[in-house]
This record gives sequence, structure tokens and C-alpha cells, in this order.
Amino acid sequence: MAGALAATASAALTACGGSGGSGGGGKRLRIGYFAFPSGDLIVKNQKLLAKALPDYRITWIKFDSGATVNQAFLGKSLDIAALGSSPFASGISGSSPIPYKAAFVLDVAGDNEALVARRSTGITTVAGLKGKTVATPFASTSHYSLLAALQQAGLEASDVKLVDLQPQPILAAWQRGDIDAAYVWLPTLDELRKTGVQLVSSKSIGAGGKPTLDLAVVTDELIARDPHAIDVWRRTEAHALRLLASDPDGTARSVAAELGISLADARAQLAQGVFLTPAEESSAQWLGTDGSPGKLVDYVTSTAGFLAAQKQIPAAPSRATVGKALYLKGLPGVLA
Repeated sequence: MAGALAATASAALTACGGSGGSGGGGKRLRIGYFAFPSGDLIVKNQKLLAKALPDYRITWIKFDSGATVNQAFLGKSLDIAALGSSPFASGISGSSPIPYKAAFVLDVAGDNEALVARRSTGITTVAGLKGKTVATPFASTSHYSLLAALQQAGLEASDVKLVDLQPQPILAAWQRGDIDAAYVWLPTLDELRKTGVQLVSSKSIGAGGKPTLDLAVVTDELIARDPHAIDVWRRTEAHALRLLASDPDGTARSVAAELGISLADARAQLAQGVFLTPAEESSAQWLGTDGSPGKLVDYVTSTAGFLAAQKQIPAAPSRATVGKALYLKGLPGVLA
């Protein structure tokens, strides 16, 4: 199985385009990202990290879901990557956890992830999905939120036919009429909304006690080998968060360029996300500081417990284990 995972990760690295500065002295950073509106796209498009680390060979590798990111980490094909809180909780579970740590919060899921039913089905509530076919990328934040939404509506996962599909195949299945509903994120979500009815979003699921987040994780190997590069990378991500607040037009142009969408669509998609300030990143509400982990520990522990109860993972890690899976060294000063 490990060989298959390594092959998958290698294929992803070969197939996905990258960009970055010139390599020097064997220094490299392989960064996994999603085609999803966030500070990551701003760092990539404006070459913020390449400018800050000109002697590094920086490769950006696009992924479709957290499950494939976890596979790439297992295959040792990544140093840093975006990863949803649900696949991160899965990754640090079990007897052989993936050797990585969460080091940054890219965004908090809001209306940018949602459950939508095809309008032609006549479904207008989550409860109305009973007996219907619902697609979502398994082991993703959307999968977790879908299970939470079903539970809140009094349904079991077995009450619907769950189908594991990545975002683009979801859109194709939707257009063919093969599925009745889907829980997915932008930009595919906006395409589904054109002919669908939104039943619930991750914003309301989070308000109900089950928030999901897009984290950025770093390998234990990189922490040991090059903590300076991690500090610089975190500063560029913090700068991107500031730009989201201070330069909405410039950041929307970056997102539009990366996603191949109009400026208006980029603005609308960014407006659906919840982006923290650098100060909030290291607050007690989120990451916390070196020696004093924040509530992110509780969020991930709760997520893992829910996944275990839903039999998505064999057992949930302890709160102490989750705490050890956060990389807080240098916080909050490193984000200044």
C-alpha cells in the first residue's frame, strides 16, 4: 500500500505545474495547494515566497482534495501543504500518524463550502435527502460537514447513498443527472448553485458547533531541517492575509488569474470565505502561541471524535496528541 501511495504522490508531483525561484544549494520547498480562493493563491501569484527566499527552488503542486494531499505526504512528495481540518484529523490518527504539524490557518469555512441539491429534484431540506444520491470528496472537510448536516437533520449516513467524487467529477455527474445533491467547495460550488438549491453551508454547520478550517501543515522533516524557511513562509502567508483586508482589488486580481475566472467572480468567491488576521492566527481562539496552544486543539479533537463515531477513522487521537501536532514555535512574533 505504501508503494501505491508513493506512486500516487509522485504522479501528482509530475502532473501538476509549479512555479518558483531559481534553486540554489539544494534548498527546495514543495508546496501543495488547492485551486480555492485563499491567501495561498496570493502568495503563489504575487511570488511573495519566491521573492523572500530567492535561493530556494519552490514548486507549487495543485491538489483536488485533502485525501490526495495526505497520500503525497506519505509518499514524501511535499514539504508544506494546504489541508482541511478533517483530513488533518485523520492524518494524525492511528498507530502510524503522518509526520506533519499544523502551522497556519488559511481560512475558516464559511459559505464557500455548502450542500446543494439539484433544483429539478424538488429537495429543499437536508431531511429531504433520505434515499437520495449525494456526492462529496471523501475524507475532506465537506465530507465531515455533510455527515454533521445529516446528523443535525436526524439522518444517518446510511440513509443516503454517499458517492466519493472529486470536485470536477461532481460537476460532471451533476450535469448528467447521476447525483441528486453534493457537498463541495468553490469554485465548483458556484457552478452547482446555478441549477441547484443550497440546503446548508459550512458557516451554519460551524455555528452549530462543528467548524471546519483549511490549515497549512509542514512536515516534521522540514521542521528539523529548515525552520527558518517555515518562518519566512508563515510571514508571507500573514502578509497575504493583510493584503486580503487592505487591497481587495489586487488580491481579487491574483485569485482571478490563478483560477481563470472573472474579477467579479473572484471578488464574490473571496467574500464567501472567513479569513483571520495575523493577530487572530496566534490568538487563544485559534492556533495559540508557543507553549500555549489555542482552541484549534479542541476543534481538531472534536472533529476526530466525530469521525471516529461515524466510523470514518478507527479511533480518535487524544487531545494531548492533537496538541503535539501543532507547530507553534515563534508565535506570535514570527507573524509580525
